[in-house]
Amino acid sequence: MKLLALALTVVLWASAFPAIKVGLDGYGVAGLSFARLAVASAVLLLAAPILKVRLPRAKDLPLIALCGLAGMSAYQVLLNWGEVHVPAGTASLLVSVAPVFSVLLATAFLGERLTMAKVLGSAVALGGSALIATGSGLAYSQAAWVVLAAAAVQGIYHFCSKPLLERYTGLEVACYAMWAGTLFLAPLAPQALHAAETAPASATLAVVFLGVLPSAAGFVAWGYAVARHSIAVATGTLYLVPAVALAVAFGWLGEVPTWVDAAGGALSIAGVVLISLSRGAGRTAAAAPGPPEPARSAAGSRRAPVP
Repeated sequence: MKLLALALTVVLWASAFPAIKVGLDGYGVAGLSFARLAVASAVLLLAAPILKVRLPRAKDLPLIALCGLAGMSAYQVLLNWGEVHVPAGTASLLVSVAPVFSVLLATAFLGERLTMAKVLGSAVALGGSALIATGSGLAYSQAAWVVLAAAAVQGIYHFCSKPLLERYTGLEVACYAMWAGTLFLAPLAPQALHAAETAPASATLAVVFLGVLPSAAGFVAWGYAVARHSIAVATGTLYLVPAVALAVAFGWLGEVPTWVDAAGGALSIAGVVLISLSRGAGRTAAAAPGPPEPARSAAGSRRAPVP
């Protein structure tokens, strides 16, 4: 069961990238951004009593708001905007460098030691992303930088969630951030409602899929799996997300990555792996205060990409 949960997490989060492409066809960037979070928030709200999600403390609300603004609101808008031109599989490769930004923030603000492995890993990962972003035409390159910006705000989310994870489980932090992010995007609700009236059925199904499965069920499956595996095993499987995303994008959308995308993606993932290895990934999830989710640590090695 625990292996199935890990496999389910990888497949769900990987399939989100091509599903975004389908949802954009009818909902647009604004409508899709709000609709996906709204569906996910509703599902998590219904499941909260079953999952035993506690109410947050009032003093933590500002930090929760920041996590929701960066990791959910800004991330969704930037990723959706970027995927207008960037292929789904390529977007997953670019998002995979989010841990690099968490490492840089932890070094700058938490005084974490910047080892040679972190420096080299960060340089390799960002170099791979830069290769992808500059490897094609102007519109593609601009959109690729937007997706890279989405990875950066996800890194901010990982960094800011660290204090919260000392008091709440990872699943609770994900719920709080999802609900806060939905509120921040509430001004986009009219676009989402209008799009729902005119969008093709495939786009609406993609929105429901994104909200119910990758956004809601994906976090639940990840929390279940990572609480029963070592951190090394759990996070190691998530390096498969870009590869699975490329395969799903090929089967679903017929996307074929270029050699530049493949080379840049390989460099990016190699850099992130190097950073993770430098963190001493032998800890087990049982030692954590609760079942963690993709924001387990501010330094980048204990989290997963949030698609």
